[in-house]
Amino acid sequence: MSFGYTVLGFGSSAGGVTHSTHDVEYLVIAGGGGGGGGAGYAGGGAGAGGYRTASSLSVTGACTVTVGGGGGVNGTSHGDYGNDSVFFTITSDGGGRGSLGQGTDGGDGGSGGGAGANRNDGVNTNNGGSATAGQGNDGGNGGYATSTCGAGGGGAGAAAADVPAGTEPATAGGAGLASSITGSSVTRAGGGGGAASYNFFSDQIAVGGSGGGGDGG
Repeated sequence: MSFGYTVLGFGSSAGGVTHSTHDVEYLVIAGGGGGGGGAGYAGGGAGAGGYRTASSLSVTGACTVTVGGGGGVNGTSHGDYGNDSVFFTITSDGGGRGSLGQGTDGGDGGSGGGAGANRNDGVNTNNGGSATAGQGNDGGNGGYATSTCGAGGGGAGAAAADVPAGTEPATAGGAGLASSITGSSVTRAGGGGGAASYNFFSDQIAVGGSGGGGDGG
């Protein structure tokens, strides 16, 4: 879901609307993805929404702002992808979804979603999703062999760690990134933590990354 806003142009004249140009500082963060579920095998954490910021952007005329909503969560399937946020010519990509446990990769996005566990395969891991260049970081690879834990999703400031073969617990979401655009430093866009299988290690879920990342389930 997205919420659209229209920012009116700067300046006017009696003979009609005349738009002047202004340099603005911006911070555009997209909606984060939804965490992955699973039936006995843990899902991956969600990737944070894309994070783009700069101290100067030349803006002229009317400007539409779209605030991207976060992706939904399904307890027995993949999460949903986050939605893009847009300011003028700047688009931040929605966060990658966390994958379903058992045999699937995390989704690509602003930051990549974490991969769920692949316990029945002693050789191959599920891969974390890839981040959009300049907007975030990759999600972690899920556990495999005897591991039942999912990996965290990437955050704006750091990638999530992988879950090595045969090890527990799940890995935390990647850290967010601090900005002082509002006058004080605030960390935003942390990745979601990986989940642990309720059948095996329900007490070994992972925390979300700093900046609002949700904990694993």
